[in-house]
Amino acid sequence: MTGITASDTTAFDWRPFLLTWSGEWADSLSDGETRGEDDEAARRARWLGFPPASEERIAAMEERLGRRMPPSYREFLAVSDGWRHAGGFVWLLAGTGATRWHDNESGLADLFEEHQDEDAGPEERREADIWRRGLQLDVESDVTHVLMDPEDVDEDGEWAVYTWAGWRAAPPERHANFRAFMREMFQEFHSLLARRTDGAPVFVNDTTRELDALVEEARLEALRGRWEQALTALDEAKKYGRPRAAGLGDQIRRLLGETSTVSFENLVTDPRYAPELLPPLVAEHAAHSYRDDSTLRYRVRGAGDDLVSLAYATLDEMRAGMYRYTAAGPFGVAVERAREQARWGETDGAWQTLSGALPLWEPLGPDHLAPLGWVADPLLGPLLTPERGRELLSTPRGGQTGEAPAPTAGLDPGGLAWLAEPDPGNNRRSYRFVLVENVEPWDLPGLLADTDTDADTDAGGHEGQGGHGGEDRDAGVGSAEDGPLMNEPMTVWEARRRLRHARGEVSSFDDRALMAIGRAGAGWSFAFEADPAPFDPRRFVSPAAAAVADTRAVVVWSGLRDQHGQPFFHLSVAHDGAEQYAFTYAAGEVRASGEIPRALDPSRFFGAPENSAAAERPLLEAVAEEFGVRLPRHALVNGRLHTCTTRSWTRPPRDGETYTVIRVLMGHDDRADPLQERRP
Repeated sequence: MTGITASDTTAFDWRPFLLTWSGEWADSLSDGETRGEDDEAARRARWLGFPPASEERIAAMEERLGRRMPPSYREFLAVSDGWRHAGGFVWLLAGTGATRWHDNESGLADLFEEHQDEDAGPEERREADIWRRGLQLDVESDVTHVLMDPEDVDEDGEWAVYTWAGWRAAPPERHANFRAFMREMFQEFHSLLARRTDGAPVFVNDTTRELDALVEEARLEALRGRWEQALTALDEAKKYGRPRAAGLGDQIRRLLGETSTVSFENLVTDPRYAPELLPPLVAEHAAHSYRDDSTLRYRVRGAGDDLVSLAYATLDEMRAGMYRYTAAGPFGVAVERAREQARWGETDGAWQTLSGALPLWEPLGPDHLAPLGWVADPLLGPLLTPERGRELLSTPRGGQTGEAPAPTAGLDPGGLAWLAEPDPGNNRRSYRFVLVENVEPWDLPGLLADTDTDADTDAGGHEGQGGHGGEDRDAGVGSAEDGPLMNEPMTVWEARRRLRHARGEVSSFDDRALMAIGRAGAGWSFAFEADPAPFDPRRFVSPAAAAVADTRAVVVWSGLRDQHGQPFFHLSVAHDGAEQYAFTYAAGEVRASGEIPRALDPSRFFGAPENSAAAERPLLEAVAEEFGVRLPRHALVNGRLHTCTTRSWTRPPRDGETYTVIRVLMGHDDRADPLQERRP
């Protein structure tokens, strides 16, 4: 492909490039397809250009325009004084005689200015200014403008070229210089040929064969783990419209974190690949459709009725939280194991399980580059980060060999000290958690729930009941038994929204925590709530003792402010159903009971009240070391976990104490109507 892939900074020989373009244009035409006599003459001559412009003619043009032309345009004119069919929509490009200043002849400067905000940036202002100062190169076109901007100049003196067509509904497209513009128009010529739908024979020549060989080698490079080289080659072939390039490249891009620009073109409609490529597209639609599902059909345009039906069925599964990714062979076994780890918060372990099994992964067909359906799985999807995506792409797989990448660092810092750091949105003001030793996570709801209120509904709207609901309802593996009141894995936001819909009445004396549950390290399980109700030491009742009968339980409640606006910290530890020791720091004072170990002695952490906030981190470090526990940050912040509603963390009201009850009435339009009353 002589001259086709030359970079903008290398020497460029215009004549071989223009001869190649002209010959391929002539070969692509069927009989009678030329526009007129000039086109027919160009087809016979296999030359889209004109005679070269002399230096005197170029200088005369520059004298007329009052500016010296940029180097690449001058070099082009010295080979051809103008050009026919620059891409698919510019039929005649100006030479020395037809080039002129646009001077807002189209009125588009005014149109673009009308749609600009007062604080428009340089790029937006250029979109309007180009129509006043630009040099017009289009002479005949399909309402397509080509302008060079004398104010957008690089270090080599090259002017940027801008193209715009109103029917494209997009801002002007920038091309680095005239040479880049012409190369991109040659690519457009090929891309339009590759997408012809008029029944003409598929156009094949040396260029298309070379590009298709480039795509095939890129496919193998991607499977060998050399994804960066593969993506560069696929992007180059995509510019020419080669049919496999976009679909292959999109698989790489999706694992790098790109979502809205990915379509898996030409591959997602192939039934072989739909089980892997369809779920990520459906998940992106579900996240941004706002229940307008008419656009889902567009995402799978060209698909048959069966595949469209599968897309809508997958959408229903995702909205119900029931979509579950599966795969064949040993990798599929690892997927199930990773889901089981992820559902209990072991996200780093789940990723290690997945990544360790990647060399065993089996593609669904020759154009399948990596497992992708798992990114739409509600439990596995949160495992993906850009770093992990690069690790996956760098792992040899699908029968290919190569150098294995270094594992990416884990996302969880370990221990508990991370709770003392600001969260990404700076929204976590307080938190509380229960740690229970030698108890599986699925048993926690039964230990923490109020047995006197089992008839109450949980955050998912399920009636309190025992049994195996979670395993049958969710995608877990093994024989774990979900206790009463445990919901399917969901985000904290989803769980809270369901709880608001499920509860008809909330009392200020009824502080039943909505807690995410999972594993807290070897031999420990946790129940965690971020931003709970305000801490009131006068009414607080630790759930530690009631949670255990023959093991240990640890309760921590910490925050920047209690109901009086002061920092607070509570720790209580129970064993065999009885509280062993506890302390509460609030209002600048420490109240303690029991024999507190030296490592957790509050006198080591709390001194002057103004320094109390600094005690949180060392206290959390001490608790983590004392009990060998941790909380999984990534799962709690970004993942989905089972949730349960605990017994109240406040004591019942005493005689004469008043409290507030909020009753939520749901109307036919599903809007809440809160009523408040005070009860003695």
